[in-house]
Amino acid sequence: MKQLNLPFSKRNPRQWRLLDIITAAFFAVVLLFFILLFTPLGDSMAASGRQTLLVSTTSDPRQRQRLVTLVESGHHLQPIEYCPADAVAHMPCEDPRRNSQLSREMNFYRERHCPLPEETPLCLIPPPNGYKISVPWPESLHKIWHANMPYNKIADRKGHQGWMKREGEYFIFPGGGTMFPGGAGQYIEKLSQYIPLNGGTLRTALDMGCGVASFGGTLLSQGILALSFAPRDSHKSQIQFALERGVPAFVAMLGTRRLPFPASSFDLMHCSRCLIPFTAYNATYFVEVDRLLRPGGYLVISGPPVQWPKQDKEWADLQAVARALCYELIAVDGNTVIWKKPVGDSCVSSQNEFGLELCDESVPPSDAWYYKLKKCVTRPSSVKGEIALGTIPKWPERLTKVPSRAIVMKNGLDMFEADARRWARRVAYYRDSLNLELKPPSVRNVMDMNAFFRGFAAALASESVWVMNVIPARKPLTLDVVYDRGLIGVYHDWCEPFSTYPRTYDFIHLSGVESLIQRSDSSKSRCSLVDLMVEMDRILRPEGKVLIRDTPEVLDKVARMAHAVRWSFSIHDKDPESHGREKILVATKPLWRMPSNSH
Repeated sequence: MKQLNLPFSKRNPRQWRLLDIITAAFFAVVLLFFILLFTPLGDSMAASGRQTLLVSTTSDPRQRQRLVTLVESGHHLQPIEYCPADAVAHMPCEDPRRNSQLSREMNFYRERHCPLPEETPLCLIPPPNGYKISVPWPESLHKIWHANMPYNKIADRKGHQGWMKREGEYFIFPGGGTMFPGGAGQYIEKLSQYIPLNGGTLRTALDMGCGVASFGGTLLSQGILALSFAPRDSHKSQIQFALERGVPAFVAMLGTRRLPFPASSFDLMHCSRCLIPFTAYNATYFVEVDRLLRPGGYLVISGPPVQWPKQDKEWADLQAVARALCYELIAVDGNTVIWKKPVGDSCVSSQNEFGLELCDESVPPSDAWYYKLKKCVTRPSSVKGEIALGTIPKWPERLTKVPSRAIVMKNGLDMFEADARRWARRVAYYRDSLNLELKPPSVRNVMDMNAFFRGFAAALASESVWVMNVIPARKPLTLDVVYDRGLIGVYHDWCEPFSTYPRTYDFIHLSGVESLIQRSDSSKSRCSLVDLMVEMDRILRPEGKVLIRDTPEVLDKVARMAHAVRWSFSIHDKDPESHGREKILVATKPLWRMPSNSH
């Protein structure tokens, strides 16, 4: 039968509609392809998809665990995704959105409160738009890039007091503060009339409620190493400003727990309008200061309530607490008071209005990791006479002399001397054979994640760097020895994020990575090595370096995960004199940027 060919215009309307729909669909697919591939909308949609994936890994712990397993095995071929753009300053344990729901009593809500790993998105914190490699030390003490921390709040509110101000591409730091608008230099010169700030008598200091750390930054020229702390509060990122300047600092709050330091750590403790209510809660906060201050050390409080209008009672209470603890009043100069802690036995009067008494001998003086504040006065150390100012060697001699608190440890003398020799040799190998530049302009802020006695930091003491010596909270608590040497550090458990802002360290050193996360009673892990490396990436500045020492098998695992966090790396033999099967992995974090329109 002959086929009938109808003219196009006479085709069935149903045939026309079907052909029209097919053709339109084809062109729509092509158009969508071009939109996704070549336009900002495509970037935006892709970013939205990535964020949906991040949300799904958070809301579904099983999905997150599958991703962790893939990364650990090396089967996750793509880098871990970046976090949303609004996470550039994210600190998991100091997240105002989570912590604002907690109790206000004793500022509990402003302390560390960490999410469980399964509640945390597995993503890499991005740098802010326009981020630049940090201004090198010592220029950074006086100016930093505005783009790295584009937060104008402190400059707007405190610029007239000399805290900081915006000048073009930079934030400038004139060195002032609320209680010293003329500059920290003039203020420190006033203090030096009463306190031996020169000559090495004082070495370690704690600046409480530090602002942008101009006090600590200025003390560096006196050979005094001040660690500054403040909470994450309305002065957005004040600790991040301090670290960007190259000044030792970390985020903390004096609330319901001890600060993460051992007893008798600091030669000088300073509060300049820090607004800590030292006499509240039966003087609990003053008692914590007393725990941390070295016998013979100095306490300086400037600002309220010292001779402050309408705070006569608070000022009287503060003096009463100091008298009850037998502190020697050195001077009251305007709104500044200076006390000296006694060297002898604690002399808590049996009759005092705050009900102060000595702690029971069962209360460990140096346990300070999630340790509740005690309403009792810490008993002096059994080696108190040998750790007091005036007895402990002056800086820099105290760096190399074996501290009394090391000698009382089992085999402490031998371990200390071996540790010093080992790290002097290893640091020389890092410099000479691995060509690592462990000094400015490349490096200023250094972290040692597993510090022990800290020969590593001691070997760097001649350089213009500072080291945050971290003593893992589940290992022997040797942080008191670190402070006796004139170095600084904190307790921390690396199964939790560290209390610092993103992009705050130039160099991270880690000897024995798996030991940080293993259970003490087995070879099983308490947490994921993937999460630990994502946290290291959060802390590390772009173009910063990580050095990890461990067995070849462990470094093979680390290398698989290094790809996932976008690090480039190389593996090297250990220094010839070191024993064991160690190798060394050196990695560099690149400066990567989020695609545009990925907010």
